[in-house]
Amino acid sequence: MKIDLTDTTASKINKALVKARRAIGTPAVGMVLTLVIVTDEENAYDALKSAGDASREHPSRTVVVIKRVSRSPRDRTRSRLDAEVRVGADAGAGETVVLRLYGEVADHAQSVVLPLLLPDAPVVVWWPVNAPLDPAGDPLGALAQRRVTDTYACEQPVRELAARADSYAPGDTDLSWTRITPWRSMLAAALDQVTCEVQGVEVEGEESNPSCELLAMWLADRLDVPVKRSLSSGPGLTAVRLTTDCGPIVLDRADGSLATLSIHGQPKRAVALKRRDTSELIAEELRRLDPDDTYASALRYGVERLRNPAHRPAADPGARKAPSGERPAAVTRGLAEASDALDAVSRMLDEASPAPEEPARESGAPGDSGERPAGESPAKGAGGAAPAEAAAEGAGGSPAQAPVNRAVTK
Repeated sequence: MKIDLTDTTASKINKALVKARRAIGTPAVGMVLTLVIVTDEENAYDALKSAGDASREHPSRTVVVIKRVSRSPRDRTRSRLDAEVRVGADAGAGETVVLRLYGEVADHAQSVVLPLLLPDAPVVVWWPVNAPLDPAGDPLGALAQRRVTDTYACEQPVRELAARADSYAPGDTDLSWTRITPWRSMLAAALDQVTCEVQGVEVEGEESNPSCELLAMWLADRLDVPVKRSLSSGPGLTAVRLTTDCGPIVLDRADGSLATLSIHGQPKRAVALKRRDTSELIAEELRRLDPDDTYASALRYGVERLRNPAHRPAADPGARKAPSGERPAAVTRGLAEASDALDAVSRMLDEASPAPEEPARESGAPGDSGERPAGESPAKGAGGAAPAEAAAEGAGGSPAQAPVNRAVTK
């Protein structure tokens, strides 16, 4: 059932939905979420068809927002809202509302969409084309728990990945990431079958395919090994080769539908890796409404870091020179202990050495005044002090050590 509304309001659209449900005999609302599709007139048909197929798995209210560009300055100042309500077989397993916004109301689409959201139900916003640079900061994206974009539809997909990484917010996802879910599952299952250590990876695919870049970033982020990105004629991803210490693991898909898994020491196996339709991709994204932390980690790894290993933090010479916090402390403790030991030894020597005293005078000995005659050898001096002084000088001791030696001799 279809109902066309021209120059209408959100209140009239809600009344038309209730009327259409009663007309087909289903007054109750059995939808589980609201899917908002923001697109243009050119891509609206394909997006609606994909959403209708996905609604058989996830019954939902689909709200399509089409912003019409006014040609004349007079039309740009006139705000108008046209709507098309589809219920029943024309809307799959849910309800569809197509909104066409003209004039100034196109800049305030969130005000029109907000009254049409299902109460107490999750909201997912999908941009098939022309997604904003910051989906979470977009007025329509701010209404949603999940925001789905598709970098494959951009003119420069690889550069778009960098913009997505800069503006990422929990709840963001991309259909280019959804396309590699079977690849990630198959590679993870292959690595679970072996106990080898991965030493390197090569990802082969089309030049401007963001799914190839995301898979390479995911492998580099998870395995922490060098990843080489090689080009092929496609379609899409064509092969992934893992180099391990016990032999290669290769997942090769040359025709876009059937792949071959080769593990060293095991027979080759054929696995289904067909290129999926957009309806299957959007249905997979509607299965989970929580933030995808794995996608966020792979996205933030960065294309530049993938292509230039010098950008990795481990290769930063400044990071190696920075103090780790443990080694400098050990060095400092060692120096402090050595200094304390030297002080202790010095104190022990000071305590063992008595204060210098005047040499004893003997009666009748030459030099009563304490001075030795010039040219006289120490052996010609008085008493037993001369041998002690001679021993001190023969051992290389300084005159200052003579009193100590005399004390030891006595």
